[in-house]
Amino acid sequence: MTAALIDQITHDLIAETDLSLADPPRRTIAAEQARLHVPGVSVALLDHGEIAWAQAFGVLDIGGSTPCDAQTVFQAASISKPVNAALVLSLVDAGLLDLDVDVNTYLRSWQIPSVGDWQPRITLRQLLTHSAGLTVPGFGGYSPGSPIPTVPQVLSGSPPANSAPVVVDTVPGLQYRYSGGGTTITQLVCMEVTGLPYPELIRQRVLEPLGMTRSTFAQPLPSDWTANAARGVDYRGLPIDGGWNIFPELAAAGLWTTPTDLARFGLSLNHALATDGQFLSRAIRAQTMFSRTSLGMPARSTASA
Repeated sequence: MTAALIDQITHDLIAETDLSLADPPRRTIAAEQARLHVPGVSVALLDHGEIAWAQAFGVLDIGGSTPCDAQTVFQAASISKPVNAALVLSLVDAGLLDLDVDVNTYLRSWQIPSVGDWQPRITLRQLLTHSAGLTVPGFGGYSPGSPIPTVPQVLSGSPPANSAPVVVDTVPGLQYRYSGGGTTITQLVCMEVTGLPYPELIRQRVLEPLGMTRSTFAQPLPSDWTANAARGVDYRGLPIDGGWNIFPELAAAGLWTTPTDLARFGLSLNHALATDGQFLSRAIRAQTMFSRTSLGMPARSTASA
């Protein structure tokens, strides 16, 4: 079974846009790399609840000759968010956070700004489910060597931040709207409640317990990781200056990882559906990590004097 799946992955890909065709064209990984200007790709296969196979294709850098391998780390972009959610839930499990408390009670260096005479009441549950009415969907990152803003500067949109301020501009709790800005608020909450730098905190509470040894939220990427890190390219296949951008918005976009480590993460969450986990309690995982959030009446808000 695994051999057939591996062959399908490497030689029998079907584009999503072709799935409705009676006899859709098949493509190889190599052909797709060439078409999309992607120098390196890495794949891990889960089969019957186990990591059955992992392999990399191509090279670390466009025009280079150093091959990728299964240990090559890639920027995971917004896949950072579910790993961050697991961190938040681990702190809930430890009694340090509450999903339904006003996050301003946890924040010291920055606060959810008021809107005129209205002070929005935002919760971690809303932030994690992108239902807090917040702005700033994503971030562009910073070139190596350029000034890097602090998290409060990012949230305030203050120099040297290159993104807009994160503000509430619609009633919280009524609609889904993707907000990397909201995820970044959860990063600051975790840091201020524990007093630890975010990369160290998530290493201790998530990455290390789950055996994700080829994953880090350290930004810039530490020098001992750079030799086997995939260099970025834009949509035209042109190299990113410096190899990759730096993201201080760690919870939203800061993860470097491998497909194998992400498979470990997913397996650990699935395991908690059936048994009490050592990482998080079964109740936290099954009822929160895997639950839909009902939108409706917003959480209670308070008016400022």
